[in-house]
Amino acid sequence: MTEELDTQLTDLHARMGEPLPKEIPIATREMVIEGVKQVQDPELMLNVWELGLIYKIDISEEGNVSIEMTLTAPTCPIAGEMPGMVAYAVSQVEGVGIVDVRLVWDPPWTLDRISDELKMALGI
Repeated sequence: MTEELDTQLTDLHARMGEPLPKEIPIATREMVIEGVKQVQDPELMLNVWELGLIYKIDISEEGNVSIEMTLTAPTCPIAGEMPGMVAYAVSQVEGVGIVDVRLVWDPPWTLDRISDELKMALGI
């Protein structure tokens, strides 16, 4: 069953937004990260950036954003919703065009990925 579940979750992704008009300045990485920080893991009530769930952010010359993210566990009950939540939040950032968020499982998430600030707050 776990193998079947992992296979089903491998290709989860979300796409949102529209091409950015050429006259609009492209968002910075910091702006995109602030958008990502608006999304909380609903079970932990902590933002996905500080939890270390975002593995990669690429911003193209056209303002399109590609994100790879993971979850704390493949059995997360909202696995199918998280990429969409991140895509929506980032698509609301000024200077962002099309947002594509892909869920990946490699490398697996560990507590080591949590930000230093969050580790201190949690006493880890």
